Amino acid sequence: MKTDPDVFIRANTEIVASPHVPEIRLYLATEAHDLWLRTEDELQEIGLPPPFWAFAWAGGQGLARYILDHPGLVAGRRVLDFASGSGLVAIAAKLAGAGEVIAADIDPWAGTAVRLNAGENGVAIGFTGEDLIGRPVDVDIVLAGDVFYDRDFAERLTPWFEALAVQGVDVFVGDPGRAYLPRVKLVSCMTYQVPVTRALEDSEVKKTTVWKFVVG
Repeated sequence: MKTDPDVFIRANTEIVASPHVPEIRLYLATEAHDLWLRTEDELQEIGLPPPFWAFAWAGGQGLARYILDHPGLVAGRRVLDFASGSGLVAIAAKLAGAGEVIAADIDPWAGTAVRLNAGENGVAIGFTGEDLIGRPVDVDIVLAGDVFYDRDFAERLTPWFEALAVQGVDVFVGDPGRAYLPRVKLVSCMTYQVPVTRALEDSEVKKTTVWKFVVG
């Protein structure tokens, strides 16, 4: 890496409470920072992939809120937070009493963000940078916040989630109405009005639903 992720994250974010999950404090880019607005060339120059880890996305906030309000879903269980980003959902699971929690994200910068954010909240979260899609995972529950924003990604992701559900893994996703959310084999669990960063979304509040993949 051209830039030290730990140094960069500390210098370009602030420790703030997630708006919909104020129990959890994260290193996040705020309106005062232009992190997301920098051009792709600028980000490449410092060796930084798009910084999804620097924001509390609506789907993740809604899913984290649901887990904290329903701790029995994760208590004592092995949890995978897929496409973890900041680690918000993984941290919520651990605070709710989960056993082993693994955050998975192919962005190596997310590994640093998860470590910093877990430390800020006094929890231990494992991390993997491997691409897990299509592979078996030795967990009881998979959580995924805001992952259906891209057609190709969704086409890879949906059959994997469906297969995991068939195998007996509980799969929950948080989604604020992204275009590629599958419309079948999902049951709605809860809907929230989630505050978001206006620079990234088309409104200041996103209607966000927590869904569970169902078999059949």
